This record gives sequence, structure tokens and C-alpha cells, in this order.
Amino acid sequence: MRCSAIRYFFFIVSAVVVLTACENSDQPTERDTHQGEQKNKNPEQDAADTDRKVIAENLQEPWAIAILDDEIHVSERNGAIVTISDGDYSRKSVQFDKNLAEQPEAGLLGIAFSDDYPETNEAIAYYSYQNGDDYFQRVVRIEESSEQWVETDVLLDRIPGGQFHQGGRIEIGPDHKLYITTGDAANPELSQDLNSLAGKILRMNLDGSIPEDNPFDNSFVYSYGHRNPQGLAWGPNGEFYATEHGAEAHDEINRVEAGGNYGWPAIEGDETGEGMEPPVIHSGNETWAPSGMTYFNGNFYFAALRGEALRKFDPMNKSEELIVSDVGRVRDALATDDGIYIITNNTDGRGTPSENDDQLLFIPIPKSQLH
Repeated sequence: MRCSAIRYFFFIVSAVVVLTACENSDQPTERDTHQGEQKNKNPEQDAADTDRKVIAENLQEPWAIAILDDEIHVSERNGAIVTISDGDYSRKSVQFDKNLAEQPEAGLLGIAFSDDYPETNEAIAYYSYQNGDDYFQRVVRIEESSEQWVETDVLLDRIPGGQFHQGGRIEIGPDHKLYITTGDAANPELSQDLNSLAGKILRMNLDGSIPEDNPFDNSFVYSYGHRNPQGLAWGPNGEFYATEHGAEAHDEINRVEAGGNYGWPAIEGDETGEGMEPPVIHSGNETWAPSGMTYFNGNFYFAALRGEALRKFDPMNKSEELIVSDVGRVRDALATDDGIYIITNNTDGRGTPSENDDQLLFIPIPKSQLH
């Protein structure tokens, strides 16, 4: 059961305490094995079960995956970036100008690397911080040294934060612009306020300036009316999709257009409103709690936290199906030529960690499934 306010229910079954609450407020959730869905596996599920590989273990509250050349980078909410290369991995802390916030869903979240990283040693990060009694997010440039990463420049600041719904995904799009998802900071009305950075997908130049072709004058806002979007991906022709957490189930995948209003908090699910865009697909009364998303050979694959899965979204048929369901919470997904990397997210206080959690896994996709 999910809710916009936090409510806890305690059930004692065979001496095991299982905590369930709304993933979109990102509280402790019950492990869901989807046993019914496992009975009729498709070829992709079979490959995921038999051929998947553990690439890295013992990650600490991992949030985002980024790949550049032969290196994989994973951000951790406690303020570190893990780099994996040729089976070896190292962890470096990030020295931020502000102290990381400790709110649920907060911390070091998204990371992005531009093509000039090998020359500059710079990346872009999104993190949460506290200023007195207020919480904010900022987008910053960070530089890697031999010992650590250091914040060197602020690209965007004072994105509203709160107890929940921090957003946090950043991706460099095919147009070489930076796209940023922000949550409504548990204040739904901000999503419809074009003067607020909350509840939006933002778009900026890589130097932190506002693109001239953004849909609203002198504004980073690209689309609005979002509750807590956490996944962004583009298809081969530039078609742009985002995942979004719903309030009472009704998690969404939206096709995002410049200037679009995606309805929160006025509409969700199959509801409609004048000038508001309905989702391409939603979870109905079930819960995915979708996070990171990636495009691979005709389909989009997205991480599911409350659903504890990697799921596939077919944009042609507007359908979705299960691919992986037995690793616990999944926070991010990133495609390569032969399959998809995912990170589990069981150590963030809301999952049930197994030995050596959290993990970076590689999921092969059978060639017979390629479009």
C-alpha cells in the first residue's frame, strides 16, 4: 500500500517483521519475489537467470551507473563514487562544499560524464544538502584527483528538497544538453509552478547556462507537472521517455515533449485534464516505483524499487514485462552492446540486504530478442 503521507503497518509472521510502506515516500518495503510471474519465463528472463554476472559487490547505497570507455562509475548516496575497470574497483569520496543531507532519498544521487572527461577529469553530480531548517539539491561539477573527487563549480542551486521526493537523475541527451529530474519535495503544488524548480525535468547547457531553445523564456524548465521522476532515456530517433513514481500506485512512463505538463497533482493514471499529458503506460493498482531507465535495441528497460525488478517497456505495443525479479530493489539500469548493467539498492534502509549486497550485475540479452 502506498501513500503520500507516511504510515506504517506491522505484521508479525513466523517471527519475521515485514515493514511495508509507500515506495514513492521510499519507506521500508516488503521483498516481493513475483513467484507467479516466474512460472512462464520469456527468453530474456531465462538468460537473466542463467547467464547474468556479478561485476561488483558490497556497494553502499548505490544510486546511479555511468560508463565511459572501459570504466564503470557508480555513485553512492553516502558521498562516494566507485570506479570499476577490468574486474578491479576503487572507491573515492567526494568533497562537497555543502554537507550531504540525510533525508530519505537524499545524498549523492545522479552522476554524468561528458566526452571530455579523459582530458579534464571532470564529471557532473546532483546532491542534496541542508541549509538551516531547509533542504535543497544542487547540480555541480566535480574533479577527480588521485585520492578523491572535489566540487569545483556550481551549475544550478537551491532545487527544493524535503523529507521525500528529491528526484536526482541527470543524463546528457543526444543533443549534448544536460537533463535533470527533480521531485516535488513532498509539496505537490510546486510541480505546477513554473517559477519553481521542483517537480520538473530541467534542461541546461553543459556550462550551466540556459539553452536558447528551451520552451520557457529564461528558464531551465523543460517539462513540468511531475511528482518524482527518476529515469530518463532516449530512443534512436530522439524520442524521449521518463519514469515517474505515482502516489497511490499508478507509476508512469511518460513520453516527454518540450513544454509538456504531465499533470501532477491534478491527474494521474487514466485521468485527463485540459492541457495535460497522460502517461504512455502506467502500473494501474500495482506498484513499480520505477527509477533509472535505458534504451536497448527497440525497447526501454527500467529499474523497479518496490517492484524489485528490471522491467522492459515496449514503446510500439505500449506494454511492459518482467525481466529480472530475484535480486531485490533495483535502482538503475544502463545498456551496452550486449546487455544491461543494473545496480541493486537493498542497503538503503528500505530493502533486505543479502550477503555482499549491494551489487552491480550484468544482464545479457539474447540475440534472438534483438530488433
